[in-house]
Amino acid sequence: MSTVNVGILSAPEIEVDFSEGYGVSHVRVSLDKSGAMLVNGAAADSVRFHSDSPDSFFTVRDVTIGVDFHWQRRENQSFRGNCRIILDEKGMPLLINEVDIEDYLRSVISSEMSATASLPLLKAHAVISRSWLLAQIRDKSAAPAPTVQTDTPDELVRWYDHSAHSLFDVCADDHCQRYQGITRQTTPTVATAVEETAGEVLMFGDQLCDARFSKCCGGVFEEFENCWQPVHHHYLVARRDSANPLDFPDLRRHDQATRWIESAPDAFCNTRDPQILSQVLNGYDQETADFYRWKVSYTQDELSELIRRRSGIDFGKIIALEPLERGTSGRIVRLKITGTRRSRIIGKELEIRRTLSASHLYSSAFTVHPMPDDADGIPTGFELHGAGWGHGAGLCQIGAAVMGALGYNYRDILSHYFPGAEIRRI
Repeated sequence: MSTVNVGILSAPEIEVDFSEGYGVSHVRVSLDKSGAMLVNGAAADSVRFHSDSPDSFFTVRDVTIGVDFHWQRRENQSFRGNCRIILDEKGMPLLINEVDIEDYLRSVISSEMSATASLPLLKAHAVISRSWLLAQIRDKSAAPAPTVQTDTPDELVRWYDHSAHSLFDVCADDHCQRYQGITRQTTPTVATAVEETAGEVLMFGDQLCDARFSKCCGGVFEEFENCWQPVHHHYLVARRDSANPLDFPDLRRHDQATRWIESAPDAFCNTRDPQILSQVLNGYDQETADFYRWKVSYTQDELSELIRRRSGIDFGKIIALEPLERGTSGRIVRLKITGTRRSRIIGKELEIRRTLSASHLYSSAFTVHPMPDDADGIPTGFELHGAGWGHGAGLCQIGAAVMGALGYNYRDILSHYFPGAEIRRI
């Protein structure tokens, strides 16, 4: 395959402006009272606008990025390739961009990071983004993985992956890979990174690697099965993010995790160098500098209301947040929430992050510090001390940026974050 279908926007109303080459200059898509789709006022089940020039592009107004995260916002975004609009499963107009895979990758590595990042970092990201994309498409055509998520009155264990997309290959937001078309500035270095790694993917044996990545691992890598389905990948294993990758404590133990998270051990991703961080963090990502180690505080009322709103369960006043199981990076996999009215165990890491934040906590690698009790013996609040940003499995983008600045090449970077995997050209 040479093209990928990317879901850009689903909304009751979509407006698109087209450059020359599409045979139309502006399209407004809406719904009539019966729920039928209207394209510039005329009924249509679907519509497709084909580009007859590689320089043509279309601009979609008010695309939401960072959905449910603290940087969520809207912006106009421009894309090359074809534009297709259909109704999705909920009866909403859905805009899909049909784009060449290599053009898609040029945008991804400029959107996920900065187009001014170092060549080693951009080349490493081009390989993992290509590997991840092709692995997702491969998995869609295979038999569905068994679902073993738990949902009982006493426990909710849920993970969020990419199988939800049935009308397109991948979405354009953080749920998959950030793809913001030609909106993000690109550079000759980005083009070089994609061209010089053309066709290169990560393989483990005869299998494409499900090459995951996150902003900051917090010092030690997480294993795949602690974030998603219970499948072990031998190339997504615990290592320290340093030149001594086997020198790390057993962060599955609560005492070891506490010492690790509440200190700031040496690691590639333990940096505040603004030049290095600017390679990975776009403008809205740089609004926060605390990600290797961070703190969040809640009063009792704030936390009780937050958990009620995010979980849909009234726990009463929160008495305790108890980590029951941690992964290899110290990230909590199962957390017990105890309130005056009921208790429940939740997991995995993203479910924990979304339940304890109005958007998402930076990670589930945290320790819990209750504030002093009130007259009834109930904590007046809680402070969370945390480590890292994201799930922590696979490539750590900030650590990889530091490696590039230290002179490691892209093969060194990939070998560090995906031990045992091989780069092959397919």
